[in-house]
Amino acid sequence: MALLKKVNQILLLLLVLTVCAILYSKVHQVPLALRNETVDLESPEETEEEIPVVICAAAGRMGAAVAAINSIYSNTEANVLFYIIGLKTTIPHIRKWIENSKLKEIKFKVVEFNPMVLKGKVRQDASRPELLQPLNFIRFYLPLLIQKHEKVIYLDDDIIVQGDIQELYDTKLAPGHAAAFSDDCDLPSTHEMVRSVGMQNTYMGFLDYRKQAIRDLGISPSTCSFNPGVIVGNMTEWKHQRITEQLEKWMQRNVEENLYSSTLGGGVATSPMLIVFHGKYSPINPMWHIRHLGWSPDARYSEQFLQESKLLHWNGKYKPWDYPSVHTDLWENWFIPDPSGKFKLTRSYS
Repeated sequence: MALLKKVNQILLLLLVLTVCAILYSKVHQVPLALRNETVDLESPEETEEEIPVVICAAAGRMGAAVAAINSIYSNTEANVLFYIIGLKTTIPHIRKWIENSKLKEIKFKVVEFNPMVLKGKVRQDASRPELLQPLNFIRFYLPLLIQKHEKVIYLDDDIIVQGDIQELYDTKLAPGHAAAFSDDCDLPSTHEMVRSVGMQNTYMGFLDYRKQAIRDLGISPSTCSFNPGVIVGNMTEWKHQRITEQLEKWMQRNVEENLYSSTLGGGVATSPMLIVFHGKYSPINPMWHIRHLGWSPDARYSEQFLQESKLLHWNGKYKPWDYPSVHTDLWENWFIPDPSGKFKLTRSYS
């Protein structure tokens, strides 16, 4: 009897504890609807993805970077963070320009590039010295300069954006691809321009196929080239594939063997990228890189075609802030005068 009484007491105690636990749970439980509402109350700005855009601010052409940034900022509601890359001597100028203009509202970081990383890697070439400027090689070092982002947009400074940069950022990169570019053969509307000014749009125009090292690559000289003035990059793949190290290897080989030069199509920055990324890049929508506007002071696209274009690129010698050049009105719409007065446009009436 004593044993049975003890068992009943234990069972009663367990029952009491169970009832207490249920009551406590009901009193203190957070309603499911309230939990969901708390999640929904999170600020959209806190979850909005940041779009990093890299642009160089080079001495003598700083107005180009300002116009490019203004065109991007004015045509999007996206959360854009501009990485403005400059040399130590140019950084104060671009910072002052931004902070004393309508661009003071943009989100930006100024990053100094140390040109010493290029020592021994760039072959001196007098035919187009502007292509040898240190900032022309910034695109080779994106993961070193922009470290916290998975996906990055790089843009040359001689562009303007007429579309929403979010569209370009949403470019899909295939698995295993570290970057997306625009093929030089991708848009029929540009073919007439290419023919009219005698431009090359194949590897033959960029690499010296008389050299054994180039022939050993096994790349057909008639392969369509691409333009690295607009890049959508996957920084994880870039680092995994050691893209920067591969590019530096070909730069050093060019110094030793003269495998390409600025007398060829795109100068010294395009050629190593053509080698390293051959067959291993994704496409960019052709309307997001309408180029060759700077190849001739006479050749023009139709106004309707340009109005429909998302991004315009004045690659070539004839820049829209200089004279002569074409379609300067489209570029000048986005130009902001230099508060310091140092940068001035060159026009026929100047």
